[in-house]
Amino acid sequence: MIRCMKESKHLLIVAHNPSANTQKLVDATLRGARHEDIEGVEVKHIPPLQAVADDVLRADAIILGTTENFGYMSGALKDFFDRIYYPCLEHTEAMPFAAYIRAGLDGTGTRIAIGKITTGLKWKAVQESMILHGEYQPEFETQCEELGMLMAASLESGII
Repeated sequence: MIRCMKESKHLLIVAHNPSANTQKLVDATLRGARHEDIEGVEVKHIPPLQAVADDVLRADAIILGTTENFGYMSGALKDFFDRIYYPCLEHTEAMPFAAYIRAGLDGTGTRIAIGKITTGLKWKAVQESMILHGEYQPEFETQCEELGMLMAASLESGII
């Protein structure tokens, strides 16, 4: 009897985490994505300055995480996009993605900037970018955990 092994899906998390609080957001996203009820999804976090085009090309979906810096995404996430844009342009069309933005202000400029770049890449937003603004709140971690779980479960079930 020949058994077909189900190939794992790959969820890539590219998130900038320069502080203890932003590390908590990454940890929460990973916790959600690696929920015990989700099988068949490999989850990997790579900081934006270390992520390369091959990481994106291997992914089936991506979660982006960034701080808001001067009304824009972090320089690290922008550098990531600069390096992967052309190598991925023709190969990742319709890539499902979601983003969270840790914003001290309103996060609007960051959301718009991410939207412009991902539109150019022709990626498909699973939901509007989540803006976590104002003073740090523990609820941000809950929101990130739910985002990770949503993305991984959607990927596992074939919704995305």
